[in-house]
Parts: sequence; structure tokens; C-alpha cells
Amino acid sequence: MPFPPLRFRPLWWALAALVGGGPAVAATPRVASPDVVFILADDLGWGDLRCYGNPVVDTPVLDALAAGGVRFTDHYSPSSLCAPARAGYLTGRHNHRTGAVDVPSNRGLDRLDLAERTFGDHFRRAGHATALIGKWHNGAYCRDHLPHRRGFDRFVGYANGGQDYWRWNLQRDDEAFPHDGRYLSDALTDEAIRFVREQRGRPLALFLAHPVPHGPLQAPEPLVAKYRARLGPAAADAVVLTYAMIEAMDTGLGRLFAALREEGRWENTIVVFTSDNGPVLRRDATHGPQRRFNGPFSGEKESVLEGGLRVPAIVAWPAGFPGGRVIATPVHGCDWLPTLLAATGARPWPEAPAFDGADLTPLLRGAPAPALAARALPFQRNRYAPAAGENAALRRGQWKLVWPGYEAALRKDGARDSPSYLRGLVHPHWEMPLDRQLDAPVPAPARRPRLHDLAADPAEQCDVAAEHPELVAELAAQHAAWFARVEPEWRAARARIVAHDRDYWRGRPAPDPVALFRDFWLWRSAPPGTDPATADPLRVFRGFWTEGNQ
Repeated sequence: MPFPPLRFRPLWWALAALVGGGPAVAATPRVASPDVVFILADDLGWGDLRCYGNPVVDTPVLDALAAGGVRFTDHYSPSSLCAPARAGYLTGRHNHRTGAVDVPSNRGLDRLDLAERTFGDHFRRAGHATALIGKWHNGAYCRDHLPHRRGFDRFVGYANGGQDYWRWNLQRDDEAFPHDGRYLSDALTDEAIRFVREQRGRPLALFLAHPVPHGPLQAPEPLVAKYRARLGPAAADAVVLTYAMIEAMDTGLGRLFAALREEGRWENTIVVFTSDNGPVLRRDATHGPQRRFNGPFSGEKESVLEGGLRVPAIVAWPAGFPGGRVIATPVHGCDWLPTLLAATGARPWPEAPAFDGADLTPLLRGAPAPALAARALPFQRNRYAPAAGENAALRRGQWKLVWPGYEAALRKDGARDSPSYLRGLVHPHWEMPLDRQLDAPVPAPARRPRLHDLAADPAEQCDVAAEHPELVAELAAQHAAWFARVEPEWRAARARIVAHDRDYWRGRPAPDPVALFRDFWLWRSAPPGTDPATADPLRVFRGFWTEGNQ
């Protein structure tokens, strides 16, 4: 008779006793449903932890979690960009299906279709207390799209794509929560600890979305001094600050894990740590170049090369998963939600759309998983709307097919999309209609995909497509079939998101964008000769809800 999952062992022992196959149930204490703590870092690369080979940064807490748990070497984010990646983690579904394909919250391109069910929905239905603490970025400027209306009992954080680390403005559900002198990472850790301590006799499911090391690059001065001394005076400020930010997060996670132990929860808590996408390695406008160790990989955030998609993943469950292991099987960020539901014995929401991710629990319990190793993992990321064969990839086994991105098609319209982001760094949440109009995609020249053997060429420097034409055709057809399924679902989700926003604002007064963004217009992007003292910004910069796109 196979040994059951931890959640069902008391019932199993009772049934075994009735047929003479096990001890009486009275001799076995009741085992509670496991707690879940899912930790998502922001722009943290594969090489940004000591346990992944970084020789400089100190991350003792996460290193210990990896040593006692399971560390994945070939874990892929759902996307190489923030909001789409978070959509995949939150729903277990390819981000195209959910409506979230890009980061401009002002256009609603980060929003999850309200038909989607989230991590919070599934676990709250299963009886867990649920919280999202930290960064949301899957629907701003409309209360219906905030976490506490998307399945989470508690939301303490921000809906914007970024936040100042000292002058932060958060919210507790609908109430503003202004900065109070604490470093942002510490404030969010404190809120996570408070949530853990308040749940007595009830399982919890915490989604802790850490801001680190997403810009603006800011860190506590003692840690900045430590890494300045360690790296030397020639090191770029951006790298010094990044490592200081990562260590501050690691220290905070140590406090959270200590609280779980103090509350008697640690042994029966499933902890997952990962990142939303690869690191930013290009030059920071204020602090200089950010290039640093990222393993053997090429590419960075936004790219479908390994450096943009392959990110750390550590999972530990002392009572349920054998630890001290490193797994090289390729896995996907969409796998985590179905895996966590299976591990806790929680049933998914009955009417929820089907997961794209796989259940990793057999792999995590030490069983062979040949089907996981052989499956295809597709990726595609474009600006504003998905485009076939543009910044796209598919990994299957050792092989990876890559269509490079076309720079003009990936360019962000910063003058139109950045004012709201910049305001959100330092202002509390507000509501406003969407800029619903989308330009037609920039046509990209047709290019042949490149084929890489990741076993021999993890840096993706050598294109072997000419040597394997049949494999290229097979993988390209697989990716095309996947895209043909998800792209129409994106269009349908987008239509529902826009229709909801139109209905939400019907009969409501909208704020004046000229006043709202008074200090945040990017006048350096204005046509030559424009005088910001006298020009109407709505005539200079396109978009916004006064431009007839209602």
C-alpha cells in the first residue's frame, strides 16, 4: 500500500488499523494542513545568491534554506518582465491567457482578467488565511483589480511597478499607509511577521512579493559601506547598492523564518523562494553600470535568453520534502501554484481556468520525472501586444530555440507610460481610467530562429540551427501551435479588461491628468522648442483618457 501524502496520513492510519494493516488512529496525532510562504524577489538574477555561485554577496539565510531544502538549477520565470511573470506565478497559467502581457499599468496591460483565479482565491477557498504583502503590479488604478479583491484576505503593499525604499507609500487594503522611517524591505518583513503571528489555529498562505533589488537602487548605509569596502573604490555604485539591497532582504527573511519557528509552524511550512525575471545589467541612469555575476548566461531582464528567464528557485518543507538536494530538471514558474495546491491537499477553485503548470510534488519527493524533463517550455514577450516569433523561445530538454527581439518593437513609449509609474514611486494609490488605445505593433523583419544546445552552450553563443534543420522545424511548429492558442485568449481577456474599465468609469468624474502628473511629465521627451512653462502636456504627449479613447 503506497504511503500517503502528509495531509492524509491520519485517515490512512485509521483505515489501515481497521484492516489490520497499521496502528490504531488514537496513537497518531492529527497533522494540520501545511502553511505556504511564497517569496518572490524583483529583478533578482540567477547569480545574485551565494548558493548559486556568487562570490561576493552574503545571503546566509537563503543559502541555509537551499542547503536544507531543494535548489533548482534550471528554473524559468513565466516571463522575462515583471507583470507578465507575476501573472504566471499567481495563476499557474501562461500570462498571455490572463491579459497581463506588459508593464504599463496606465494602459491596463499588467491587469489580470477578472475571470482568472489567483493564489489567494485557491487557498482562501481551501480554508487558509491569505495575504499578499509587497508589490502587486497586476492591476492598479481600480479597486476591483487590487489583491484584497482578488482572493487575499489582507493586502499590505503597493500596486505600482516600483516604490521608493525610504519615502514609500503603501496601503493596507484601501487605507493609505505612509512611510515611517523604516527601510521598505524591513517594513514589508514586519508586516509578514505580523500576519504569521496573528493566525492562530488556522493554516496560512502568504505571498510575499519583495521589491529587492528593483530600482530605485537604495540601501541601508551600513550595508552600502560593507560592499563598498569589499568591492573596492572602482566598483560601480549600482553593483554596491544591489548587493546591499539583497543582503538586507536576506536578513529580513531570517526574521520571518524565526517567527515561523517561534509560532511552531516551521516544520510544516512549505517555503518557496524565486524571482520574477532576470537581473538588470545595463547602465542605471543614476548609479552607473549594473553588470555583475549571473552565472554563465547571456541576456538580462526583458530578454528570452537564459539570463532573462532562468532565475533562482529554492523550496523547503521539513515535514514533507527530503532536503539537501539539487535538481537540474527544467521547471516553470507556472508550476508552483498547482504544486502547492497538490502538496497541501487543497482542491483548485472548481470553475477556475485550467493550469498550464505541472505538479512538481513527485519530483520534490524524490521520484523520477521523465515527463517533466521532456516537456516543452514556451516563452514570448513583446511590447504592448504579443507578436509571433518576436523575442520568443522554446526549451525542450537540452535544446532551446530562440527568436531574438527586434529593438524597435520592444521600445517603451516612456513619455506616455512613465508619468504614472514615477508618480506611484512616492504617492499613495489613486484611481484613474485606462489609456485604452494601443498602437499597431511595429513590424519586425522576418528572421530565422537560432538553436542552442544548452548542455554544451549555456551562454547561447553558438547557433547550431543549420546542423539540425528537422529539430528546428519541429520546435518552431510547437511554439507556433502554442502561440496560436494563447494569443486569441489574450485578445479576449484584453477586451474584457477594457470593457470593465469603461463600465467602472461610466458616470464617475475622472481626475485631471494635467494636475495629476504635474511634476512627472518627461519634458526631455518633448519636441524641440517645447516650453514646459506654457505648453499643454496633453497636446505634447499622446494618450491619457482625454484623448478620445474612451
